[in-house]
Amino acid sequence: MAAPMSSVGKPSAERSPFNNTSFQKKTRSKLISIPGTRPSVQNGQLLVSTGVTSLDYLLGGGLAVGTVLLIEEDRYDSYSRMILKYFLAEGVVCRHELYVAAAQDNPDDILQELPAPILDDVAMHKPAEQPRLSREPPDALDAMKIAWRYQNLPKVQTALASSSRFGHYYDVSKTMEPEIRQAAKCHRFYLPEHPTQSSPPHSTMLESYSALLKSLQEVINREGFDVAAPMSNSRNILRIGLHSLGSALWGDDLCCHDNPKNGRALTTFLYGLRALLRSSLSVAVVTLPSHLIQDRAIMGSITRLCDNAIALESFKGSERETNPLYKDYHGLIHVRQVPHLNCLASKLPDHKDLAFKLKRKQFSIERLHLPPDLSDTVSRVSRGELAGATTVASACGSGSSGNKHLDF
Repeated sequence: MAAPMSSVGKPSAERSPFNNTSFQKKTRSKLISIPGTRPSVQNGQLLVSTGVTSLDYLLGGGLAVGTVLLIEEDRYDSYSRMILKYFLAEGVVCRHELYVAAAQDNPDDILQELPAPILDDVAMHKPAEQPRLSREPPDALDAMKIAWRYQNLPKVQTALASSSRFGHYYDVSKTMEPEIRQAAKCHRFYLPEHPTQSSPPHSTMLESYSALLKSLQEVINREGFDVAAPMSNSRNILRIGLHSLGSALWGDDLCCHDNPKNGRALTTFLYGLRALLRSSLSVAVVTLPSHLIQDRAIMGSITRLCDNAIALESFKGSERETNPLYKDYHGLIHVRQVPHLNCLASKLPDHKDLAFKLKRKQFSIERLHLPPDLSDTVSRVSRGELAGATTVASACGSGSSGNKHLDF
C-alpha cells in the first residue's frame, strides 16, 4: 500500500514521533591521551614502559598503571639498580613526574646516574645486514656459516621484542644531560633527612615506612594524581622508585634475624602502597634484597602483595661466571609473578629460561640457549681425558701386550 499523500513531502520534524528509531550509533569514549602510555591489547589497562624493551615484552607489553613491580636484587645490587635507573630515565624522557625514595644513597645521586637516551634508537632495533656475494647463492652462504649437524634444527629467536615499538633506548655508557634531567619534576625522599615520628603502640608499621607512605599520599593528593580528582587535559603519570626496601638502613630487621621482630612491617607498608596506587595514576618499582631474607614465608607474602615480581641472579662471584655455557650472559632472570588485571587468567611468558646481559651500551633480556661453539670446549676436555686414559692403558697393559689402547 502506498504511503498517504498527507505525509509525503513533509519535513522529518513534522512527522509522527513513532517513526523515530531507538538505536544510536555507538561511539568510542574519548580517553585522555597521556604521553608515554598506551592501552593494553589484552585487558585494556593503561601501560607505561619500564625503559627496557625486552622487560616490557616479558610483562605483557609494559607495566600497568596502578601496579607494583618487585625486583629481587642480585647480591651486589648492580643490575637491579640499573633497571630502576632505566625506569626513571624513561619517565624523564616521557615527561612523567618522578618520586625517588632511598635510605642509603641520596636520590639526587641516583638521578645523576640515569643513562642517556639515544636519539636514533630506531636503528638499534634492526641489526645491520651483511653484504652478500652476487656469485654465490644465499643457500650456499648459509650452509658455510653453520655446521652440518645444526642445519635441520630450527633457528632460536633469542631477542625478546614485539612487533609494535614501545619505549626508548638508552646508552648506559653515558649519563643523561643535566638539561634533560632537570626538565622533569622529581620528588625526593631521603630517609636521613626526614624525621620519623613514633608510631602507635599497636601499629605493625615502622616509623620509616609510615613516613614514606604519608609522603607519597601527600604528593599524590597535592599534584592531582588521584583518580577522584577533577579530570583535566593535563593529567600525568607519577613514577615511584623505592630502592632497597627491607634493608637494615630502613630500620627493618627483616634481613638480620631468622625470626625478625618487625616481620610484618614491610607487608603492611605494601598493603598501603597498593591501595594508593589502585586509586591514582601512579606506578611503582620496588627493589628488595631477597637473598638476605631467611624466612621464605614472609618472602612469599611480599611477592603476593606485588602485581609483578622478577628475581635477578647474577653470575658475579659464582662458579657460573667461568662456565662456558653462560659465557655470553651476566645472569639469569626468574619471573616470580605476573599480574591478573581485568581477566581471569594472566598471560604467562612463553619461555622460562631467561638470561640478561649487559653490553657496552645496552642492557637486554634474552632467551637462554646453548651456544653452538660449546662443542669446541667439550672436544678439548675429551682429548684431555683420552690422553689420561691412554697413559693408564699403557701402564696396565705393558707386561701383557704391546697395544697402547685398550680394546673394548
